[in-house]
Amino acid sequence: MNSMKRLLCLICYFCCLSIIAHGNAKTTPFHLVELKCENLTNPLGIDNVTPHFSWKLKGEELKGGQAYYEIQVASDSLLLVQDKADLWNTGKIKSGASVMVSYKGKPLTSRSLCYWRVRAWNIKKQASVWSSVARFGVGILDKPQMQGEYIGSSTEGGKICAPLLRKKVKMTKGETSFLHVNTLGYHEIYVNGKKVSEDVLTPAVSHLSKRSLIVTYDITPYLQEGENDLLLWLGQGWYKTTTFGAAYEGPLVKAELDVLKNGEWEVVTKTDRSWNGRESGYSDTGTWRALQFGGERVDGRILPKDLSAKTLDKMKWAPVVTVTVPDHIASPQMCEVNKIHEILQAVSVKKTNENMWLVDMGRVQTGWFEMQMPVLPEGHEITMEYSDNLTKDGEFEKQGESDIYISAGREGEVFRNKFNHHAYRYVRISNLSQKPETGWMKSLQIYGDYKQAATFECSDADLNAIQSLIQYTMKCLTFSGYMVDCPHLERAGYGGDGNSSTTSLQAMYDVAPTFENWIQTWGDSMREGGSLPHVGPNPGAGGGGPYWCGFFVQAPWRTYVSYNDPRLIEKYYSQMKEWFKYVDKYTVDGLLKRWPDTKYRDWYLGDWLAPMGVDAGNQASIDLVNNCFISECLSTMYKTALTLGKKEEAEEFAARKEKLNKLIHQTFYRAEEGIYSTGSQLDMCYPMLVGVVPDSLYNRVKENMISITEEKHKGHIAVGLVGVPILTEWAVQNKQVDFFYRMMKKRDYPGYLYMIDNGATATWEYWNGERSRVHNCYNGIGIWFYQAVGGIRLDEAEPGYHHFYVDPQIPNGVTWAKVTKESPYGTIAVNWELKDNQLNLQLVVPVGTTATVCIPDNAVSCKMGKKKVSVKQKTVLVEDGNYNFVFGLD
Repeated sequence: MNSMKRLLCLICYFCCLSIIAHGNAKTTPFHLVELKCENLTNPLGIDNVTPHFSWKLKGEELKGGQAYYEIQVASDSLLLVQDKADLWNTGKIKSGASVMVSYKGKPLTSRSLCYWRVRAWNIKKQASVWSSVARFGVGILDKPQMQGEYIGSSTEGGKICAPLLRKKVKMTKGETSFLHVNTLGYHEIYVNGKKVSEDVLTPAVSHLSKRSLIVTYDITPYLQEGENDLLLWLGQGWYKTTTFGAAYEGPLVKAELDVLKNGEWEVVTKTDRSWNGRESGYSDTGTWRALQFGGERVDGRILPKDLSAKTLDKMKWAPVVTVTVPDHIASPQMCEVNKIHEILQAVSVKKTNENMWLVDMGRVQTGWFEMQMPVLPEGHEITMEYSDNLTKDGEFEKQGESDIYISAGREGEVFRNKFNHHAYRYVRISNLSQKPETGWMKSLQIYGDYKQAATFECSDADLNAIQSLIQYTMKCLTFSGYMVDCPHLERAGYGGDGNSSTTSLQAMYDVAPTFENWIQTWGDSMREGGSLPHVGPNPGAGGGGPYWCGFFVQAPWRTYVSYNDPRLIEKYYSQMKEWFKYVDKYTVDGLLKRWPDTKYRDWYLGDWLAPMGVDAGNQASIDLVNNCFISECLSTMYKTALTLGKKEEAEEFAARKEKLNKLIHQTFYRAEEGIYSTGSQLDMCYPMLVGVVPDSLYNRVKENMISITEEKHKGHIAVGLVGVPILTEWAVQNKQVDFFYRMMKKRDYPGYLYMIDNGATATWEYWNGERSRVHNCYNGIGIWFYQAVGGIRLDEAEPGYHHFYVDPQIPNGVTWAKVTKESPYGTIAVNWELKDNQLNLQLVVPVGTTATVCIPDNAVSCKMGKKKVSVKQKTVLVEDGNYNFVFGLD
């Protein structure tokens, strides 16, 4: 059945739904929204045949949540309209489940295209109308199933590093047509001169020596009757001889165009020698090793004026080459694509030298630069250099990123990045005699197509500024299916940086698919014997230590807890155990010791980039920190094993942790001083956090750490990348809100306000501002604003905020806070105000969830609405709904 008939029927279907919903408003007061498959909206190529479905409920009459649901899955959307689901019909299921509900219908295969809908009943047995129809496609699951050859441009067609590859194909308009694209490098897809999607810098990252990714596009709307112009524009990206040992120097692509006829897919065309190629005018200038990312050289004389068939037909083309690529896995991309989310205009232009101009874009950002060129002589070169900072003297600071534009000598020429990106605030433009106007230049901010999932505001402007700084930095660092240390100098998915910021990132953004992709790169990067790198994916060696490697253990568990998505712990549990075998290999007398550097990993750190005056490089501190981290990982393995039903293995991990904790205490505790190892903040709080410190000594160690902070460090934060999230988590668990708040309020070095007062628009790599001014070292405090001040804390026993705690910790001097958190079930909202010894707390608990409200320790009275509650009971359990609490305080 062709697409036009299907479209007409679907229009009728939705019209009917609208009429039904209007007519049944009293009996269907709620509806279902935000349908997702594998945590993605309408994915066209998932990587498995047992997908999971999620949805949210909105509306009235939902007290007590969902009581029943019904899911229908069909091979054609019209079958759903006719109530004839041919793949799966659950019938009316008694269950409140609405997150990651597993498919149990007829077997699916590669290229299965499915349509689904869901409806629900409340506890009064009132039914919703059917949801809108969503769809998902199963991608090509086995590499041999994908037809075609890897092709690239021949040298006969010019430079090969960013080629245009083209083929004309005869098609019938209206037939559902999917294009599967497996690129080694980056790609953009054009059909009949129009770009097929808004995504940029596609595909996401992968460990390219082990795996490449397949992205599927529905190109049906772009096709016309008869001849169609199919264009693949490629860029090298990470696929270079200097990174993953690229074949033919990259980029390469394998693609297959399929048409759906009578329920079966037919291959219309595939990549082979029948395609033609030529240079595009773009070329990459970097090696993509650390500090060598360069930029793009764009030759306007070669660049097509447009991509219409008329223009392309006038250009010279040459046959492509087919390339044999080393065997590797090719699998569907399972994370968000990158998109341009915001456009910044230049705020100022200043002349710094003859024909040289300094442009300020207002704030640091990750993305592309765009500039309208004045009319220049043909062949004239303009250089654009990028930096996130200026020197102390206000001079441009080189950071190894630059682009070159070569003029075609025409009016209306525009430079724009395509297959490389930059992280910058300042642009130095050279060899341009005419002063560029601010309106000529734009920064196009790029990050993954995920949604913000939290908001924070309170009475303290400093806290608001710090929180905003952290939240903005996260966007600059999270794209292409991973999170980087910095988006310009190294662009590396360091595990230490990931460990440091995972809980904050997952609180602030809906990034479950990002972690699906990122953890896959870590699994692919594991070497024989369970050895892990410090960076995933792993194109070269990166510095770090066990805290970096163990990201592979911690992140899957945290993703499960944040999103109620168990896939990562299920998939990678066996590899996590392999890593512990590697840890055992370098464990001496029960304690982990230094392991060797390798070609893919170097250094052996404890904390990293702590402030001046903190001896994080002390060997005793390094050994203490790393063994405390192993203890933390053992806790994670215990919980993971228990969740997966592996009780005996869980008990083994628990016993091992208990033994290790005793040994850590015996080895590193200095009884005469009441400190661990060097007595630094990290050396003190980490043993407390992981359960090393005996109960009888806990208060002494805690008070010593606080007094050392006040006396030695003058009340400042005194930790680095590893210590920031550990100190934060310890402060939240121990309700040390004023201790932490005082550190946040410091305006001199080191501190977050010191960054802000010195012009920071994102967090820095060093506390003193050296090197990178957009970095992932110190973002681990982000969770404090939500868990401490906002009081919203996860319950690991009921992940995804299915149950959560509400327990605001109020810093002395802060009088109100408003916090929201978008959970997989809906929006949690906490709004509290402190006035005249009375705490007013307004709470929204999403449909189908419960919350435990903790009564403040100093409360003398409690009212929930008009109902009095005894303060002696300490907590109040509430189900979904809106609540007003009033606490009288002493």
